[in-house]
Parts: sequence; C-alpha cells; structure tokens
Amino acid sequence: MNSTNRTVVVTGIGATTPLGGDSASTWEGLLAGRSGVKPLVGERFADLPVRIAARVAVDPEDVLPRPLTRKLDRSAQFALIAAREAWADAGFTAKAGDDASIAPERLGTVIASGIGGVTTLLDQYDVLKEKGVRRVSPHTVPMLMPNSPSANVGLEVGAQAGVHTPVSACASGAEAIGYAVEMIRTGRADVVVAGGTEAAIHPLPIVAFANMMAMSKNNDEPEKASRPYDKGRDGFVLGEGAGVVILESAEHAAKRGARVYCEVLGQGLSADSHHIAQPEPTGRGIAAALQNLLDSTDLKPSEVVHLNAHATSTPQGDAAEVKALRKILGDDLDHVAISATKSMTGHLLGGAGGIETVATVLALYHRMAPPTINIEEMDEDIDADVVRGEPRPLPEGSIAAINNSFGFGGHNVVLALRSV
Repeated sequence: MNSTNRTVVVTGIGATTPLGGDSASTWEGLLAGRSGVKPLVGERFADLPVRIAARVAVDPEDVLPRPLTRKLDRSAQFALIAAREAWADAGFTAKAGDDASIAPERLGTVIASGIGGVTTLLDQYDVLKEKGVRRVSPHTVPMLMPNSPSANVGLEVGAQAGVHTPVSACASGAEAIGYAVEMIRTGRADVVVAGGTEAAIHPLPIVAFANMMAMSKNNDEPEKASRPYDKGRDGFVLGEGAGVVILESAEHAAKRGARVYCEVLGQGLSADSHHIAQPEPTGRGIAAALQNLLDSTDLKPSEVVHLNAHATSTPQGDAAEVKALRKILGDDLDHVAISATKSMTGHLLGGAGGIETVATVLALYHRMAPPTINIEEMDEDIDADVVRGEPRPLPEGSIAAINNSFGFGGHNVVLALRSV
C-alpha cells in the first residue's frame, strides 16, 4: 500500500445523465430499470446508419444561464452541473477559501473526457465554412480543449492543488477518480473533485463508430438496443452526461463533520498492448488490472459483493470482462451481484467511469444493486451472476464493490470501494 496510507472517502456525489438531471433521479431510474435511449431528432441525424442515442434527461440550457453556456462546450456544461451538485452534497457552501473548511491550495480537480469538445470543434468548423472567419466564436479554443471541464470546475471551486485531465478513451472517468485518490494519498490535496464527462452525440462520431461496427443499429427499438450479456447484442449505444464525486481524506472529512458515503480503497491499472480498438479476447489485461488492485490494497476477493461492469453490449468485450473476473476471483465471483448500467444509460465514453462510480457509491450506501435490462437470452459464455429484472439487496456488514472501466488503446482501470 502507499507509504502515506491516507484513507480516502466519498463525501459528495453529483450527476446529470440520460436518466435524470441529478444523482437522485439517476439512481431512481437505475433501480426502476428505465432506459434513457431514444430516437435522435433532427435533419442532421435522418440519414445516419445509427439514429438512436441516450441524451441527458435535463438539457444544460434549462439549468445554466445562457451567457455561461455560450462559453462552455456541452461536456464542460455537464461537468459543471454534476460538480455543483456534488460540492453542495458534500456540505461545502462556497468556493475554497470563502468556505473556511477547505483551503484552495489543498483542493484539486480531476475531471476527464475521452474526446473533449468535439461538438464545438465540428460545429465551429461548419461556421467557418458557411459563414466566414468573423463568425467563429472567440471562445472556441477554451471550449474544445479536453481539459476545459476540469479547468472550469477548478475555477468554480477555487482549486489550487492541481487541475488534471487524464485521457484514456472510455476509461478516462475512472482513471480520473483513481488519480484523485493518489493526490490525497500522497498528501498533495485533502479534497479532490473527480469524475468524467462526455458530449459526443454528433453525426461524425456516430458515423465513425458505426463504420467500425461498434454501435448497435437497432433503430426501431431504441430502449432495447443496449443489451449487455444478451446473446443478440450488437454494439453499444452512445450516451452523454457527467458523474462527479467529492473525494476527501477521512481525517479531513471527520474534522468538518462530513457525511461519508463509502471508502475508496484504490485502483488497479494495466494495458492490453493488443489492439487500438479491439479488446484482448482472453481478458488478460483486465485480469492484470484486477490483480494489481488486489496487490496494492487490503481488499479480499471474498469481500466483493457487487460489480458495476464495463459491459458495453459488444460481443467480444462483455465476454472478455467476465473471463477476467473469473480468472482472478474464482469461485468468489459466484457471490458477486453484477450490474451493467450501460443497458439503461448507454455508453458515456469518458463519462462512463464517472456516472458508474456514482452508481457504485449509491449501491454500497443503499445496499442495493441495480438490474441489467434487455437480457432476453443470456449468452451462455457469461459465467457470472447478473442482476436482472428487479434490484437486488446487498448484504449487511462490511462489504466491497468494484467498478470496471476499459478504453480503446487497451486501457484498463478497476476501482474498489468499501462500505463504512
């Protein structure tokens, strides 16, 4: 374990997702087994091979003032909304310094995005072509930067210990949370605002993913298109939104009397070194990340009772993840209630690790595992206990949960959390 060995806890959560405009409504949607996937509306989507996606339930323009939305890419808008909720949920009443319980130089932010301000980039290029150079927004560069969400959240809360943006495709949000844990463990910060965000529902990314054969083309039944572990699964459904947690040293949280959701034990990391886009079919890299987690923390496989799986609904990826889990956890996997929440939210790419960590925190806090929807015929290669139909209560006592996130490039991130 790290030599500083500081205990890290979650004291606040926030989200804006296809299921709700905050963490409470998102959690309600997950427990209800509600799909956030809908048809895409508008002429620009009419002729695409994929015409479905999981847009946020509450548009940022309904929450943020118009002058602010004009200066922020949609990904940064999501991050700011989720961070504001998490900050207030943690009990902070103002930015660092103005709130005497946290000093600016002891506060950091780590908000990740897999793609950054891609819609700003593409839309402003259209403006350049169609309306000329004078009409391109002077805010374009600060909007399209991948670090824009983290930077804007840092400005919002007054963070001076560091503002960071790890980019590792669909593992980005989870890697951000893992990096934040290390900031606290090593003593660089007492509090870190961490998570992931993504806003890539645009014709070009959709067509690019579709041409890779990565996305579901079940346009006629949007709500059933994201179906992890189902025998007929045919790819992921693109989602958007953000999930943010407030991480804090246990000592700092206790000093200010904060409510604690759970402990974050740490992370496990590895790289497949197999293919830029395809998962390693045996799950070798995923298994290595999980083993790294076990080796670097005091987590025991028998403690793990819940898993929020990466499970994007791709034929190869879903199976490889379960193979890796079985290899490392062995028979202990039989006692793990697995939830694949992307069946409801779609795949938020770099934002996935953020909202799925929020879901994992709430699963531990409420001791309830959300269901996986749309499994009509379970793939016989999925040798695991997947929660289906109704939410499942989790055991009493000290329990642990894992959140998996993997990304193009062979990035593997495994986070572990424990009840308090």
